[in-house]
Amino acid sequence: MTETLHEGLRDGATMGFQTEVSKLLHLMIHSLYSNQEIFLRELVSNAADATDKLRFAALDQPQLLEQDSDLGIWIDVDEPTHTIRVRDNGIGMSREEIVSNLGTIARSGTAEFMRHLSGDQQKDAHLIGQFGVGFYSAFVVAESVDVYSRRAGLAPDQGVFWSSRGEGEFTVAQVDRAARGTEIVLHLREDAHDFADAYRLRSIIHKYAEHIGVPVRMLQQAKAEGESADYEVINQASALWTRPRNEIEDAEYIAFYKHVAHDFSDPLSWSHNKVEGKLEYTSLLYVPGKAPYDLFNREAPKGLKLYVQRVFIMDQAEQFLPLYLRFIKGVIDSNDLPLNVSREILQSSPSIEAMRAALTKRVLDMLSKLAESDAEKYASFWSTFGAVLKEGVVEDHSNQEKLASLFRFVSSRHIDAGQATSLDAYIERMPAEQKGIYYVTAESVQAGVKSPHMEIFRKKDVEVLVMHERIDEWMMSWLHEYRGKKFIHVGKGDLDLGDTPAAEELKAQAEQHASLIERLRKTLGEQVAEVKVSGRLIDSPACLVVAEGEIGLATRQILEAAGQKLPDTKPSMEINLEHALIRRMEQESDEERFAALASVLYGQAALADGIQLRDPSDFVAHLNQLLAQLPV
Repeated sequence: MTETLHEGLRDGATMGFQTEVSKLLHLMIHSLYSNQEIFLRELVSNAADATDKLRFAALDQPQLLEQDSDLGIWIDVDEPTHTIRVRDNGIGMSREEIVSNLGTIARSGTAEFMRHLSGDQQKDAHLIGQFGVGFYSAFVVAESVDVYSRRAGLAPDQGVFWSSRGEGEFTVAQVDRAARGTEIVLHLREDAHDFADAYRLRSIIHKYAEHIGVPVRMLQQAKAEGESADYEVINQASALWTRPRNEIEDAEYIAFYKHVAHDFSDPLSWSHNKVEGKLEYTSLLYVPGKAPYDLFNREAPKGLKLYVQRVFIMDQAEQFLPLYLRFIKGVIDSNDLPLNVSREILQSSPSIEAMRAALTKRVLDMLSKLAESDAEKYASFWSTFGAVLKEGVVEDHSNQEKLASLFRFVSSRHIDAGQATSLDAYIERMPAEQKGIYYVTAESVQAGVKSPHMEIFRKKDVEVLVMHERIDEWMMSWLHEYRGKKFIHVGKGDLDLGDTPAAEELKAQAEQHASLIERLRKTLGEQVAEVKVSGRLIDSPACLVVAEGEIGLATRQILEAAGQKLPDTKPSMEINLEHALIRRMEQESDEERFAALASVLYGQAALADGIQLRDPSDFVAHLNQLLAQLPV
């Protein structure tokens, strides 16, 4: 619709926000928000991005600069009216862009962010503070927001005005605007009037935007009555990564991380490096302290900020690190990449491949140093990003050994202490005669520790690694050895602990109890490949064992449920001849009762392995049948 607006505005229309935006704005306005100052960080960051985009576009279209090549950001404060203005002379927005970018989720990632909101105002407010939500953070402090913008290259009469109180609707109209770029006017809420203070805004800029590569200017205080005040640059306005490392304080690195990652938390570690020689580039890489909300979404935007000769190229250059390092934040600035390359050419460039290999090695070295220098910080890293790092075993075969050295696992020796161990530490504790690195996979630590397959290892005090994440079995199908030591799953294949019953002894026992084994095999039918005498059971009557190299039973069920076709294989069932239940079954003459016992025996073994029974009702019926026969 068209309506009459105040002077200078024309072709006005009132539109509704996208549903997710309305929810987000309501949350921001009505939640107690402990990190209100995030709004300035986000708006300045957006303005800096707008100048970067203009600088890049002007390489091919220099006329876009419109004789105004001094790019920057200007912040004005009016304390009496409680308003803040944030202005830039960057790329600007057209009417269509302003409706798309400010009225809908577009590509901001806010829709994904919204899925993580719980409805708990305090927790949700913390989530906003952790991740930031760009322009919408203005409503944390503002009761209404006005935006004036003109896209570079458009005529002055193609300026755009946008306004909203964050209550479900916004107004957009055409306006004459001589200046290129965007100006945002915040009319502060009563409880945020204290932000209309120039000194406070300067301190926020120093905290979050000291080292963005564009000057941020504020009015300088007049020195004498009647003397005019000029704008002065209040940040260093130089790219941090271009400075020598010995001139940069830790506090500066941390502040720059918070700018580049939009994160309130401190990073765990960082690596600043300049490479000279065949390739010339500078990298500044950070390990975050907290995971982004979309960490396990492999399709989510990720990558480093890419600059070529200090000219911004793209915000999420994913070609420079493998997918399993998608949590790494930072920038890379190269002197060797051509400025007019397309994304496809970047992906196939030999220079990119060489830089990718070098940066991957640098990240892994940084993590190794963190593990050696600060065990507590590394434990925090591993609990947050360990599952993602494990993806590298499959994706990056050349770095398998290095990756494996970074892994941490629960050990059967340290269950009560809750400590995780490295593979190097495990190998150091191994007896010389031990054949390999023993491990078990399970749905939880307790399930792994109490697995029937662990019984002989507990008895002989042999250390076993408990791998309890869903990715573990898939990972171990690709990781076969470490430092020359073979990985051995305690629940797969034949077991040889040196002094356990040898194959010949087990074969002799099987011949002595051939009748019982044959009855069980016939009764269980297609559920098992064979029935064998076990050398690994101490307390349990039976367990299920898959062949070495086969996919575990629990993992098989997950993959099949996801629609993946797998070869038709069956487990073997091993029985403990010393167990009272097995002795009872061997004496059972009633075939119906024997069948019920066999069904319960198989069901117990499957459940102990974390496997969902294919026919739970059959298991329950047989169990009830046996319970009903107990003496009163």
